[in-house]
Amino acid sequence: MEKIKFSELENYFDKEIEVSGFIENIRVLQYVIFIVLKDKYGKLQVTIEKEDENNSKLVEIASNLTLDSTVKIKGILKQNPKVKLNGMELIPSCIEVTSKSLEELPINYKDLANTLIDTRLDNRMLDLRNERNNYIFRIQSDLIRNLRDTLYNKDFMEIHTPKLIGAASESGSEVFEVKYFERLAYLAQSPQFYKQMAMASGFEKIFEVGPVFRAENSNTNRHATEFTSFDVEFSYINSFSDVMDLEEEMITNGLAFIKEKYGDKIKELFNVDVVVPTRPFPRVKLNDLYKELESLYGYKAEGEDLYDLSSEGEKLAARYAMDKYNSEFIFITGYPAEKRAFYHMRDDDGLLNGYDLIWKGTEITTGAQREHRYEVLKRQAEEKGLKEDIKFYLDFFKYGCPPHGGFGLGVDRLTLVLLEIPVKEAMFIFRGPNRLNP
Repeated sequence: MEKIKFSELENYFDKEIEVSGFIENIRVLQYVIFIVLKDKYGKLQVTIEKEDENNSKLVEIASNLTLDSTVKIKGILKQNPKVKLNGMELIPSCIEVTSKSLEELPINYKDLANTLIDTRLDNRMLDLRNERNNYIFRIQSDLIRNLRDTLYNKDFMEIHTPKLIGAASESGSEVFEVKYFERLAYLAQSPQFYKQMAMASGFEKIFEVGPVFRAENSNTNRHATEFTSFDVEFSYINSFSDVMDLEEEMITNGLAFIKEKYGDKIKELFNVDVVVPTRPFPRVKLNDLYKELESLYGYKAEGEDLYDLSSEGEKLAARYAMDKYNSEFIFITGYPAEKRAFYHMRDDDGLLNGYDLIWKGTEITTGAQREHRYEVLKRQAEEKGLKEDIKFYLDFFKYGCPPHGGFGLGVDRLTLVLLEIPVKEAMFIFRGPNRLNP
């Protein structure tokens, strides 16, 4: 029998039902025992009258229950306006203890204000019982489902690419090496090569949601060594503007859905207002942006920052987007090729036909039109010192490949920006330079 959700109990008044959940609270009074049961969807009061002779077995069981044990309870659901918890109560006829919490909990997951984040991560199974933390992943799941739906409705298909690969997909300095029988293999930094192979295969429109790995020794509130990426690639584009248009549509649809379903809850639990963006998002070239940032805020880019936005530059870009366009989002285009991947197409001035998308001061996407012409791609790879290691990849383009482009969204980063929380909270299980457990 399908488990009854506590959010749907109003459909079962005066009926015998069977419910299951965790025990959140027990109150043993002189004449009655109250048990508060909770599941993913809500809470339910169970009431046992101690003076009823038929309840002697139930009283014995209830008197020995421990908080956070799980139970299965059968009984009649009654409306009762005197019950503060949703105006209903379950009058039980049978209680089965399905698991017993044996020890005092190492953290108080109902109040985590004074618990260190690493202590919480050490006890993540309990940490996630907290309502706020539970909602993070309900929201994340529904957001990704909506992004998927936008693509499915456009006839995209989902593929699954290898995570053990024979050559680094981005740069050799940020890969995890693993022993693969008698040779070395690498954990994939992205599915980029295989997304483009799908274009050469004639798949035309694909996406993948899966793990990627970055051997970056970064200890920040937004970096992780393993995270989930939402990657999109599609063929027969006219320019990278087509890629930006698609991402705009996906994000706008996703945030509209989340605002409608969770907007009030997000405000209550995270004190964040979900803003559905207006399309099109502002688009500005990097050099033009730097001129604006210097003129408006006195920021001058120097050194490495000339090739890419620093974290300070990202924050100022977001400020500029709000001040000038009243937008939480801004596309930055016109990046120099020096610090970017070899497979991006370049314009006549040597700038990339690509972009970064900044949301609330954080870069959430790099996207581009890809270079699909074999000789050009081969030359650009050689410029980066890549040749034999990626011969298999270059071979994808020897036999014809349509113009194409795509982007990658970090699922965890989307979540942390949406809810304005650290990455360690935005990931179900965090992996960083100093954390490999649980």
